[in-house]
Amino acid sequence: MYGYLREPYPCNSTKIIYKVMIHEIDNLGVYTYYYTGRDAVFSSYDSFSENLETAMEEFEGELDDQGWIMIDDPLPYCQHDCIFPIRVKGRETGHPEWGSYEILLDGQWVEYDSTKDMP
Repeated sequence: MYGYLREPYPCNSTKIIYKVMIHEIDNLGVYTYYYTGRDAVFSSYDSFSENLETAMEEFEGELDDQGWIMIDDPLPYCQHDCIFPIRVKGRETGHPEWGSYEILLDGQWVEYDSTKDMP
């Protein structure tokens, strides 16, 4: 699930957080991802919590009127901090091309171009 903050807040002296995502991993814990742009695809920071309730407490009353937006768990080999199904090229075959990504569009994996708008 992800949500937009009602009031963006500084995470350090130069960066502002606009959006957050919470991802629970098979009862092993919860990662919170922080995004420094309203339209950011990849997170800039993350933190770990033992459980979902603890992770959600941080944002109680802090989200905009949309609240939490539910999304599916990431597909295999996909980035956990992305709302869209994006993966490192070749990761699924054991030959990752670090820094090169692909996105699942209309059932096909295509090169991810970060300069284009997302679907």
